[in-house]
Amino acid sequence: MAKESSHRVVMIVSAGSNPFEMGVATELFGLRRPELPVDWYDFTLCSPTPTVRMHSGFFQLSGVAGLTAVDHADTVIVPNRPDPLEEPAPDVLAAIRRADARGARLVSFCTGAFTLAAAGVLDGRRATTHWRWAEAFTARHPHVDLDPDVLFVDDGRVITAAGSAAALDTALHLIRADHGAETAAAVSRRLVHPAHRDGGQRQFVEHPVPETADTSLGPLLDWATEHLADGLDVTALAARAAVSPATLHRRFRAQLGTTPLAWLTEQRVTLARRLMERGEDRLDVVARASGLGTATSLRTQLRRRTGLTPTEYRRRFAPAR
Repeated sequence: MAKESSHRVVMIVSAGSNPFEMGVATELFGLRRPELPVDWYDFTLCSPTPTVRMHSGFFQLSGVAGLTAVDHADTVIVPNRPDPLEEPAPDVLAAIRRADARGARLVSFCTGAFTLAAAGVLDGRRATTHWRWAEAFTARHPHVDLDPDVLFVDDGRVITAAGSAAALDTALHLIRADHGAETAAAVSRRLVHPAHRDGGQRQFVEHPVPETADTSLGPLLDWATEHLADGLDVTALAARAAVSPATLHRRFRAQLGTTPLAWLTEQRVTLARRLMERGEDRLDVVARASGLGTATSLRTQLRRRTGLTPTEYRRRFAPAR
């Protein structure tokens, strides 16, 4: 059975907070996962008041911890609000500033970026928020480098997510950073959720649900993930789908918000990470099996996506010998 984790995740909820984001954090960080051979998180909900009336008054929370819980957190998830232009409570902002000062990881979902910005921790940083509020955010917080077109932004110690559904992608991204791609994939399978949507993908896609079954990319993606080592390129994907490369590119953009080449590379890096986490330390073997080709390409792509060299990645995530 997995042991209790020393990594403490604390989520602040305040009046009007969206229950969806709270549910995402509770599901991904709060549920015990004895089937995984890693120490899971110690998750706590806290609030500035003993009772919290959630968004639209659907229900109330009581019995949650006070804001002092933030002072012991390794990761702090800040509250979002139906009206992001409403100033957050001063004691919430003070708790966030204390967490920032001692180096805690700070996370916002959706309009929670307004809370981080109000606390002053986003100035000079790259961030995102829901596309609907991008213009208002920029007007209110001009010193933040806002990117309104992406799912989430990982700016080191501060991570901001876009709309509500992007909270799932962001939480899985954090699990991947903390425990590796294999563990994140196991959690996503349990959620029946895509294992990884890159943070750079667009928030809003033209056709989130394909109009007809024969234009769905699902079968092609399933096939491609089984043939990553076969030297696939965009031309091969287009041939498999019986469309031109230009048509395939349009479908990827419309349905996934990314390009075929970017998707292929991301899947190959994810496979390479899983191979290394399973104990494979021969870079040429990992590169060939994942379709990245060479050890040099593997090093480049891994560092670009994780900031780690293969040696550093194996040290963090590979099984002890």
